[in-house]
Order: sequence, then structure tokens, then C-alpha cells
Amino acid sequence: MPGKADPEKQASFLNDTLMPTINKAKAGLIELFFVDASHFVMGGLPCRLWGKVRYWVKTSSGRKRYNVLGALNFVSKKIETIANDSYITSTQVVELLENIAFKYISKPITIILDNARYQHCNYVINRAAELGVQLIFLPTYSPNLNLIERVWKFVKSQVLNAAYIETFADYCSMISNFVETIETEHADQMLSLITEKFQLFNKYKVL
Repeated sequence: MPGKADPEKQASFLNDTLMPTINKAKAGLIELFFVDASHFVMGGLPCRLWGKVRYWVKTSSGRKRYNVLGALNFVSKKIETIANDSYITSTQVVELLENIAFKYISKPITIILDNARYQHCNYVINRAAELGVQLIFLPTYSPNLNLIERVWKFVKSQVLNAAYIETFADYCSMISNFVETIETEHADQMLSLITEKFQLFNKYKVL
């Protein structure tokens, strides 16, 4: 668990804010999104398997990074994205908010996101208010309550683990193509991943 996480605040947020919001989305009253960025660094991701013979897997060199800012729709499991190979800033967050607001106009929109500076800033908050988008910020150090974190782990396991990708263009394309079709091509996995079951730490002893 994150060292500075507050289990009591997480439990309170889950029961008093997050679950009622999820229930509204399930009832069709709102469009609910979970937002976060993943920074994919081109290179080998380790994996393990048992075998009698040792195998070597090629890996890419360098530190090129593909940044994907995503918004996961809780009900449809579709992901809206803004991507680049430089940086994610408040500009990209506002662009994502605008795209969502213009695309989902039939229902109120609620977005769950963390307290990264480029998200929890006046520029983003003010633009969201102009668009009529409700922002709900997670308690600090609470990635376990942000469902899109599960998606990023799934993407890495399916696309990047022990994979050699020759060019950066191919690397970006493989990630983008996977994310863009994730709600249809991997529907069963997404249904099991994206649920209202959250891990809390108040039931566990901290060493």
C-alpha cells in the first residue's frame, strides 16, 4: 500500500462518495469516467516462466516514452485518450475534458481523478465548471480507488511484457490500437476488471 495512504479517509470516500456515484452511473443517470495518465517507457518489461532451457528475449534500448492520458467510462468500458511523446500537462487534461463533454452530451458527466498538479489546478477546475463537468478528486495516495489503474496494468501485461518491439512508431501504435478496441476485443476481461470491488487497507496489518 502507498506509505502515506489514509485507510480511514479511503473507506469514507468509498462509502460516502464513490459508491453512490457508481450507482448513479449504473442506473443511467450520469456518465462516469475514471481518469489517469500512464507513461509507457519503451523497453523490456520482465516476466517469468519455468523451463528447462534458458531463453533470451530482445529488448529495446533508450528511454523513449509514450504518454497516454485516458478516461475510462465505467459502464461502457470504452477509453477516451489523449496521447503524446512529450509530457502530459493541464493542457492535455482540458483537451480530454472538452472531448468528453462534446461527445457525451445526453447526460451529466462526472470524472474521478487523482491530485496530480496538472489535474488539480485552477485551469482544469475552471474549464470543467464551464463545460458542466463534475470533478471528484480522490483522497491522496489512493491509486487503489482509481479503476483505470487496473486497465494500465492489463495493457502492459498483454502488449508489453517480454515483448520486443523494433521501432518507437510500432510501440505507440500497438498500445493505441489495444486501448482503442479494449472494450470490444477484450470485453470479458474488462467486465471482470472494472467492477465496484475495491481493495482497502484498513483490514490489513502494516509491517
